[in-house]
Amino acid sequence: QVELVESGGGLVQAGGSLRLSCTASGVVFSTYSAGWYRQAPGKRRELVATITQTAEYVDSVKGRFTISRDNTKSTVYLQMNNLKAEDTAVYYCNVRATIHDPGFWGQGTQVTVSS
Repeated sequence: QVELVESGGGLVQAGGSLRLSCTASGVVFSTYSAGWYRQAPGKRRELVATITQTAEYVDSVKGRFTISRDNTKSTVYLQMNNLKAEDTAVYYCNVRATIHDPGFWGQGTQVTVSS
């Protein structure tokens, strides 16, 4: 019933930019927290950014990434600037009703940054 569809990944050179999008259906999007996670090969999935009323970021992306949402479109975005090789990962969006709810996940989109 609930679907999250991601887009915007790709291959870029270090210092480049990408914008990821995630559109949700089957939920009242405006009442859910939204976030972006990433998982690199051989590493654990980590939280990159979240947004409810305010935005929060993992230290490694502060000043480079911006999370935003458009509730009229049920979409959350991740603008990624000054990309680094360490940003290479599969990026997943997530929405959840509460902090106790695992929520729902997008299918993942590959971001590859070449140095």
